[in-house]
Amino acid sequence: MSNKPASEKDWGAIQRETAQKAHASQVASLELELKHTKDALERIKKVPAVRVPAPRAPDARKSGDIVRVCIPDTHGAKIDKAALAALLTDLKALDPHEIILLGDHVDCGGFLAQHHVMGYVAETAYSYEDDIAHANAFLDAVQKAAPRAKIEYLEGNHERRVETWAVTQTLRHSRDSEGLRLLYAPEHRLSLAARGITYFRESVQYDSLPVPGVIKRGKCFFMHGMSTAKNAVTATLAKIGGNVVFAHTHRAQSEVVRLVGAGVIGGWNPGCLCALQPLWQHTSPTDWTHGYGVQLVSPSGAFLHLNIPIIDGKTNFASLFTL
Repeated sequence: MSNKPASEKDWGAIQRETAQKAHASQVASLELELKHTKDALERIKKVPAVRVPAPRAPDARKSGDIVRVCIPDTHGAKIDKAALAALLTDLKALDPHEIILLGDHVDCGGFLAQHHVMGYVAETAYSYEDDIAHANAFLDAVQKAAPRAKIEYLEGNHERRVETWAVTQTLRHSRDSEGLRLLYAPEHRLSLAARGITYFRESVQYDSLPVPGVIKRGKCFFMHGMSTAKNAVTATLAKIGGNVVFAHTHRAQSEVVRLVGAGVIGGWNPGCLCALQPLWQHTSPTDWTHGYGVQLVSPSGAFLHLNIPIIDGKTNFASLFTL
């Protein structure tokens, strides 16, 4: 018979009972966790295996594949020689089949100052003859660097200044103004016909398109430009409704969108190849950049467009072809 008080016996029994309940609760919890794990394993076994497509071999280059280069504004005597040197280096490496000159390759200053924007008079120190000489040298260099390329030249708003001037000088008589344009227009002063370069005027419609100064090659439209907005690519895509490459703003931009009626389309502006800070912008730093465009085009007209930036006179693009 125990000599411990009844109270001590009750406390020991309570402790054992509490320990037994805690152990039973822990066992139940582990059993439930094990059941959940088994259920999860069964669900995993029933999930079909995910099959990732194997990478396919790249399509072989077809005989009809071409390389097309798009060259933006150079502005004649205002051309940036370091940027031009970078372009010429890449042209030799690319050996393009086609070159599209996007316009404003002559600045058309000098005696055409009456058709400049306000403040442009500061840029009239050079002559129109200097302007034409630089543009001719530019075309000579391009044709030498890419001797087999078919070259097409889109008239820009600066080349069109000559036509505007001719109309003004002849009091708008069409025959006289055309005669004056034939004497002075860049199209003729650059001997484009003799060079084998096709010229497209901003006032003429081409390729059965409703807007003048625009051409279509494959699945892409080309023009000098129709917007100077901050988001000029967005504005141009909205008006064209198709793939488009243009220049004019001197700002490199690109955008790819998906439209209900046109599907996936893109717009590109490669920048410019002229001075980035002209005198008439001396109080307002520009956001212009140097560059040009490259298109890898398949026989179907489908293409890959690349904007190639030129930074401090270098692209690091031609080196890809010598690896």
